[in-house]
Amino acid sequence: MGSLSNGHSIDIKFTKLFINGQFVDSVSGKTFETIDPRTGDVIASVAEATKEDVDAAVQAARHAFDSGPWPRMSGSERGRILMKWADLIDQHTEEIATLDTMDAGKLFQFCKMEVPSVANMLRYYAGAADKIHGEVLKTAGKFHAYTLLEPIGVVGHIIPWNFPSSLFFTKVSPSLAAGCTMVVKPAEQTPLSALFYAHLAKLAGIPDGVLNVVPGFGKIAGSAVSSHMDIDKVSFTGSTQTGREVMQAAAKSNLKQVSLELGGKSPLIVFDDADVDTAAQLALIGILFNKGEVCVAGSRVFVQEGIYDEFEKKLVEKAKAWVVGDPFEPNVQQGPQVDKRQFEKILSYIEHGKREGATLLTGGKAIGNKGYYIEPTIFANVKEDMLIAKDEIFGPVMALSKFKTMEEAIERANNTTYGLAAGIVTKNIDIANTVSRSVRAGMIWVNCYFIFEHDIPFGGYKASGFGKDYGMEALHKYLQVKSVVTPIYNSPWH
Repeated sequence: MGSLSNGHSIDIKFTKLFINGQFVDSVSGKTFETIDPRTGDVIASVAEATKEDVDAAVQAARHAFDSGPWPRMSGSERGRILMKWADLIDQHTEEIATLDTMDAGKLFQFCKMEVPSVANMLRYYAGAADKIHGEVLKTAGKFHAYTLLEPIGVVGHIIPWNFPSSLFFTKVSPSLAAGCTMVVKPAEQTPLSALFYAHLAKLAGIPDGVLNVVPGFGKIAGSAVSSHMDIDKVSFTGSTQTGREVMQAAAKSNLKQVSLELGGKSPLIVFDDADVDTAAQLALIGILFNKGEVCVAGSRVFVQEGIYDEFEKKLVEKAKAWVVGDPFEPNVQQGPQVDKRQFEKILSYIEHGKREGATLLTGGKAIGNKGYYIEPTIFANVKEDMLIAKDEIFGPVMALSKFKTMEEAIERANNTTYGLAAGIVTKNIDIANTVSRSVRAGMIWVNCYFIFEHDIPFGGYKASGFGKDYGMEALHKYLQVKSVVTPIYNSPWH
């Protein structure tokens, strides 16, 4: 048993692989340590999945799909089980929130809201499970034609570490509702909540083999999932570089379908007519929420020259008042970065920004000598060719610039390989409409930021990937369209 900071403990069986309805050791007997980023201390040793373990998980998922009850249940039966799972999650909110705070350095207060939200996402797709149907088609000839929507089969889900709960259910909920079976590879930094969710899924009545969870490293377990000949689709959220590797593995193996939600370098564009205090607060949250470890973080902020000076002053004031510390403390606004590697990567980018000549307005340093805490960091006078303007840093580092015209702002916003999200702050509806249609990104927020709802499709343009999460679009990612045509003889009409 491992002791958690607020009195909970970890049952050792929730640190093993979950395959075919059972918690099991890895075939190799290998384990890896999951680390508390507040201190750098070990939380627990977790079973490490190898290729052989992924093979066993895929075999279980394949049997459950080809011969088991899950795809053959009515949608309403699947929906009832998913509803029960959601109720069990609600009953364990505090415990799961503790796991994600310990494992990822996320704010406990946020995690306590996030866990009920993922239960509601499960309910959303549970409600969709009995509404999956094709269409009757009107043909030119004497034929009756219709489409069937069939589950795609065995799905491999590879999940990142920044939102372990939300992204687990972003993938698992629609694919389960569709009737698929699956193998889930959580990030090695944050495996604990995924294993706990698997335990609750078993209690809810999800049949053995339908949901398998194999913690491990991307190069081994993730690669085995991406290249597996018996997986029909892989869904990946993470970096663009790893997304390319997933796609290559899918192509070289069985040409399985792929959906990718990848990196971002999202612009927030603030126009002269904006309320400066509101815009500064939005910009700050846009980069500091979840310590900047967000794919849609507003890391490039463009402010029109008429309000730039006032905006910069307010922004720096707010950043200096931002509270960084232990994520279990209720007054804290920013916890530690997820691990030492990410911590060092962010600090390296900050040094790049200094060397390349950007103006460091505030922050730029690590905090304390224990744990992976970094000051909120704002650079001004950032040029388009600087690394901090081009690369996804995935930390609390903002690149701030000024612009003159709307046309310039659009051009600079689009000057990126990414296209995940963008924000616009203006009171002018014409500017909002023009910019939202001109910026090449999959999600545009006008006078708001980070608004995600279960029924709002989300996904990227360009190197930010393809395929939508949320809404009915996500459900359809896990369905095949089959057309059926039969002749009609002696019909009284065409």
